[in-house]
Amino acid sequence: MATAGNKSINAKLVLLGDVGAGKSSLVLRFVKDQFVEFQESTIGAAFFSQTLAVNDATVKFEIWDTAGQERYHSLAPMYYRGAAAAIIVFDVTNQASFERAKKWVQELQAQGNPNMVMALAGNKSDLLDARKVTAEEAQTYAQENGLFFMETSAKTAANVKEIFYEIARRLPRVQPTENPTGMVLPDRAVDRAVSSSCCA
Repeated sequence: MATAGNKSINAKLVLLGDVGAGKSSLVLRFVKDQFVEFQESTIGAAFFSQTLAVNDATVKFEIWDTAGQERYHSLAPMYYRGAAAAIIVFDVTNQASFERAKKWVQELQAQGNPNMVMALAGNKSDLLDARKVTAEEAQTYAQENGLFFMETSAKTAANVKEIFYEIARRLPRVQPTENPTGMVLPDRAVDRAVSSSCCA
């Protein structure tokens, strides 16, 4: 969830998508402004944090970069539970990656935070000749499913900062909390009959 205080917002953000879509490369470019040509696959998940100044607030993203391999799928709810935002990443040169991204969107819509800000990132937009998914196809899908869409390139840094800034702008500024203090205990002791035998 995103929590606000003194115009400072802490927001859990999760990246989901198929193996090789470029999730780790996007995070590395955003957090450290680095790009590694042959990035090793993430095992489980990796954690990063980054703070942005956006309009009226400071947003600190707690970023969970999840593994894309199918064998780690069962761990994903642990990372997206309570997330204020998600970036679902697919590789524009791989149609199957786009189809897998759609499955992630469906899962988040069914099981994620209903107020979650969701972005669809068509990564590897620099590989123009190898493109399999058009920007129009992804944009249409995003609009029909309540996401916003951007094409990104971790390699050239195109739209990497922009997608995170756009998420920060869309985060609710005040998150309602049902019970901010935790458990409510009654003011007076509850009368209980005390039994002297263990099994009566």
